[in-house]
Amino acid sequence: MQFTESPSPSLHQITTFSMEKPSQAFHRTRPWPGFPTSKKELRSYADTNCMEQLLVHCANAIQSNDATLAQQILWVLNNIAPSDGDSNQRLTCCFLRALIARATRTGTCKILTQTTNISITTHKFSVIELTNFVDLTPWHRFGFTAANSSILEAVEGYSVIHIVDLSLTHCMQIPTLLDAIAARLEGPPLVKLTVAGPTEDFPPMLDLSYEELGTKLVNFARSRNIMMEFMVIPSSSSNGFASLIEQLKVQLTHGEALVINCHMMLHYVPEEAVNFSTLSVRSMLLKAIRDLDPTIVVLVDEDADFTSSSLVGRIRSAFNYLWIPFDSVETFLPRGSKMRQWYEADICWKIENVVAHEGAQRVERLEPKSRWVQRMRNAGFRGVGFGEEAISEVKSMLDEHAAGWGLKREEDDLVLTWKGHNVVFATAWVPN
Repeated sequence: MQFTESPSPSLHQITTFSMEKPSQAFHRTRPWPGFPTSKKELRSYADTNCMEQLLVHCANAIQSNDATLAQQILWVLNNIAPSDGDSNQRLTCCFLRALIARATRTGTCKILTQTTNISITTHKFSVIELTNFVDLTPWHRFGFTAANSSILEAVEGYSVIHIVDLSLTHCMQIPTLLDAIAARLEGPPLVKLTVAGPTEDFPPMLDLSYEELGTKLVNFARSRNIMMEFMVIPSSSSNGFASLIEQLKVQLTHGEALVINCHMMLHYVPEEAVNFSTLSVRSMLLKAIRDLDPTIVVLVDEDADFTSSSLVGRIRSAFNYLWIPFDSVETFLPRGSKMRQWYEADICWKIENVVAHEGAQRVERLEPKSRWVQRMRNAGFRGVGFGEEAISEVKSMLDEHAAGWGLKREEDDLVLTWKGHNVVFATAWVPN
């Protein structure tokens, strides 16, 4: 699959192939004169690059409050991107819904806001369902495997290990880490696990409280002959987990290994564009973590850039990244399966947040690995490489999944790829 970064052609210049059964999601208003009306004509608009360009044209029309042009483009997109089509059509359909949601929220192109029900329903997972969900692809397992190997090496010899888990996946990484800790030659240590309270609804969402989750994890640890203490500190990514940091300052014990595990959560912390400051909440959080003098910090996140102030820029960046989850499940999750519906609904939530929201409400603010590396260095950290054992474990994990997944090293860091495209990065850091 190839995506271009070439300038948008004018609408009449866009061409190419394929047609699926039209979705009923949008009102069937006939297009204005000059737009395609037959299946044969619509086929020329159904190529992936063309769908991206149509989304860009539609965004520009909505931004300029040109309801007529926006309605024309929406009619074409709705006919070439059904919600039950192939992976690229489903991706485009999610962006289409997000553009309608933006028009609804901003009050522009009011005629468009009456055309469809655009609500996205995300699933609340049980613990077992969430375990199966994160095991679907290496998207999360890659970070779990790389991080756990790095953590085990860093805490060797410590009798008390304090793990601060800032994770999007609700501690799903922890049981595997506990298994590895229990196998240590020097015997299992005391493990303290501290998490930030779930004050925001970022998918995937859990259907039980963190107190209940903590009880399950403590019981699991006990079954591995590990004594574990579990603590929830209500804290929000919107202010850089300020209350969590303050609690840690007074609760840390001398001599314990402090592990800060950041799994796809830090990109929800506001960056410079949110508070119009040269020092963002994101950078202040990293400096506050440095002041805690951690034994190791592991930072795993998605390798894309959703921070542009330009709507068109974000659409292009998101479209050229989020085709990957749609494409990667195409081969093994059948149409109509609940797991695929849940999986793609969570991606649609992300797309809607990137496209339809602005300001503090736009929380999906991914940054590429290069920018995170610079932030960590500026905060007073230096990178530590992943050892051969970590790389071997990641490769073994990838062997359990589709052939399109790959691994590459970039200096000290590891990067998960899909068909050669960067997906997720893993980095490990210690204080300078």
